[in-house]
Amino acid sequence: MSILIRPLITEKLSRIQDQEGKYTFEVQIGATKPEIKKAVEILYPGVKVAKVNTLIMPSKPKGRYTRSGFQGGRTKTYKKAIVSVKDGSIDFFEEI
Repeated sequence: MSILIRPLITEKLSRIQDQEGKYTFEVQIGATKPEIKKAVEILYPGVKVAKVNTLIMPSKPKGRYTRSGFQGGRTKTYKKAIVSVKDGSIDFFEEI
């Protein structure tokens, strides 16, 4: 089972990738910074990681109105890793 679950791609994160060379991934909750660094360097050859910052994103309340009334719930909690790259770059769309 891989430590990196998926790359996170939004308009704001795309701007940070272009300007600062930082890439964002959703990772397993129990993953440590050295494990994340090693996983990125193995998955993307030619990339040297300079720094890894992590944060746990809290769940948010969600709801919708249906015929039977209000259905409430929460989103899942996940861990986000922001990876600063020293050498090389990552292209998330090269396999498409």
